[in-house]
Amino acid sequence: MNQVRCAIYCRKSVEKGLEMEFNTLDAQREAAEAYIESQKANGWVCLPEHYDDGGFSGGNLNRPALQKLLADCEAGKIDVIVVYKIDRLSCSLCDFADLSRSFEKWNVAFVSVTQEINTHTSAGRMMLNILMTFAQFEREMISSRIKDKMSATRKKGKWVGGQIPFGYKVENKKLVIDPEKAEIVRRIFRRYLEIQSPMSISRELREDGIIGSGGGPMDKEYVLRILNNYTYVGKVLYDGEVYDGEHEGIIDEETWDTVHRFLQENNPRPDRLLDQPSEAALAGLIRCGHCHGAMVPIRVKRHDRLYHYYRCLRNMKASTDCPIKSVRANEIEDIVIEHMKSMVQAPEVIFGISKLTGLTSRDIFSAFKERFWLELTPIEKQRLMQLLVERITINEDGVEIEYRTNDIPSVKEAYSEEESD
Repeated sequence: MNQVRCAIYCRKSVEKGLEMEFNTLDAQREAAEAYIESQKANGWVCLPEHYDDGGFSGGNLNRPALQKLLADCEAGKIDVIVVYKIDRLSCSLCDFADLSRSFEKWNVAFVSVTQEINTHTSAGRMMLNILMTFAQFEREMISSRIKDKMSATRKKGKWVGGQIPFGYKVENKKLVIDPEKAEIVRRIFRRYLEIQSPMSISRELREDGIIGSGGGPMDKEYVLRILNNYTYVGKVLYDGEVYDGEHEGIIDEETWDTVHRFLQENNPRPDRLLDQPSEAALAGLIRCGHCHGAMVPIRVKRHDRLYHYYRCLRNMKASTDCPIKSVRANEIEDIVIEHMKSMVQAPEVIFGISKLTGLTSRDIFSAFKERFWLELTPIEKQRLMQLLVERITINEDGVEIEYRTNDIPSVKEAYSEEESD
């Protein structure tokens, strides 16, 4: 029987407690050694090398012991990597996906002791990828909630941090006017009313030795940013909407309105309705099965209503005989969501999640019923699609969906696109 060389990888995010005689790293290694011992009949042997990262985050791969482990895998010294839990190796879906590809290339298996995941089996590979996907999704949902809180704060006109606008300073977490710099802001607006030339204004400022925030020059783009910054009129611009700010403006509204009327007249921009929608859930994933090129999100205005589509990019750039041309965004997105529902509620997936989490199959099945999908915001749906879906191909006779998770077969769905609205 050939020996199966097993390397144990252990990690702890913080250094606190590592000075103890028996610490978390020791506990992880002990559990892994016991698992390897249980596989002794299959030829498993534990390598003496310790691959321990104490005080390193799992959010990236810049860890000394992990890099040594990967080098030894590439050199053919290791057959199986054993960890206590999968998040000991990586907390990032993208990083873990990269690691998985490397392990496959090097013919190295991966085992999680407490979660009974073994990439020797197709079921183990599928469950591993699904769990990592939803772990990543959960972290991004938390991030989304934080952004929502910041959004509510912005809508109340509060300053939430970041680069301090030129002409202001921060006191007690609020923007207050810096009198000396505020006068420069007023000068910029006043001169624009007089000469309407951002280039000439920037040249005058440089000649007078005036520099912007961070010590950079006040070039033409800098001047335009100041002229278009709602902060200077006591407002807050957030997500395309303008709200009253709690800070004092430097410019009066009459000056602001006049400047922006001139800006619009000097830089007319036609109402092109082919801009990408802000929430295109399948952007970057959807392709034309006929032209084999990307399909990009667009919006078209008809009778004072906006319609969202994914349109074949090659057909947009040049008139072609592409039979697909475009598909309605809401219809194709609904198809993807419905198949994601079916995939997550597949019996083998429910059973695997139950085994790993300790929850009953009934609880898990209920958690992913209609209420879960209804409560997702458009942004959360977009993130979930981007995490689970690898590619969507629109063919003349249907739709093909390829998932990022291994061993989930691609899905083909009949789909017809009507040209009329």
